[in-house]
Amino acid sequence: MLGLIAPGSAILPSQLVLYTGLPVFWWIGPIIVLIAIPVLDWVVGDDGTNPRDEDYELLSNDRYYRWCTYLFLPIQLIGLWAACYLWAQDQLSFLDKFGLAMTLGLVSGIGINAAHELGHRVEHAERWLAKVALAQSGYGHFFVEHNKGHHARVATPDDPASARLGESLWEFLPRSVLGGFRSAITLERDRLHRKGLRWWTWQNNILQAWAMTLVLYLALLAAFGPAMLPYLLLQAVVGAALLETVNYVEHYGLLRSRKPNGMWARCSPADSWNSDRLVTNIFLFHLQRHSDHHANPGRRYQTLRSSQEAPQLPAGYASMIVLAVVPPLWRRVMDPRVLAHYDGDVSRANIAPRKRQRILAAYDSGPAAAA
Repeated sequence: MLGLIAPGSAILPSQLVLYTGLPVFWWIGPIIVLIAIPVLDWVVGDDGTNPRDEDYELLSNDRYYRWCTYLFLPIQLIGLWAACYLWAQDQLSFLDKFGLAMTLGLVSGIGINAAHELGHRVEHAERWLAKVALAQSGYGHFFVEHNKGHHARVATPDDPASARLGESLWEFLPRSVLGGFRSAITLERDRLHRKGLRWWTWQNNILQAWAMTLVLYLALLAAFGPAMLPYLLLQAVVGAALLETVNYVEHYGLLRSRKPNGMWARCSPADSWNSDRLVTNIFLFHLQRHSDHHANPGRRYQTLRSSQEAPQLPAGYASMIVLAVVPPLWRRVMDPRVLAHYDGDVSRANIAPRKRQRILAAYDSGPAAAA
């Protein structure tokens, strides 16, 4: 239930400002995500426990954990409705409205993570709820691209959501956003074609998700007018950027091995960066146990396990997001870890093509550098 603090932070600002008189609380989202959680991660430390195999069925079927994801949605939408009301009024300054948009954007991004959990389920209702969770950010194509694209191509050069060694966050973001969008369109078009359907059908998962965004945004426009629209769009951009930044962190520089026939090997725990920091795991539904998620995407979040084989981040995702926005700092921290993960052979990493020769030469990869 502590994970519901995230969507709740969209409702809190007005009350905190009302009772304290401190406008800094319009920025409570960035304060919690970028300051409080990294500090708590450092203080509290790692989880250090895994669910027992004999408890898997009981834990997986415990509906309490499902309701934690279900409740995320109404709280998220109530917070959005309250924010649109405030954006439409004249009482707040531009800076206060901007801070509230940043708060809602971070909630929207974490909402995409809730959609990620729900979208992997086979239950029809939960898959629909995933699209509802994506409506606020307008990132409905993620439903298709993540499940059918990213999970198939993760940690390969073909995956737009897998960051490459030497690639900064700012280079990665446009490649991932545009590549993921194109991939989702292609995947859904091909799925519909196999079923003998055209693009314009109610069975189109992307159109279903986009329709939910359209209905939501039109309802907000009808209720509050166009004055709130710039802030509504800003929070959507921030939410999508948060998702893609997490993507950047999760697979930076990692490359799956190849089979003798040249095909990519099955995704292993070694192909995702993990962190077992307890506080961030609470807020992100154990997303940081990412290797187990890719190896077993059908596992519900409460059953995911930490793996010794998986490469470990030096901090939780919340802290790594802060590092990622400063490329020199990110590379100083992460490039040596990528190199160590491949036993000093950087040629085994997923390297940014434009920087490949420079990186191979810098790390003196012997024959590989001369190839």
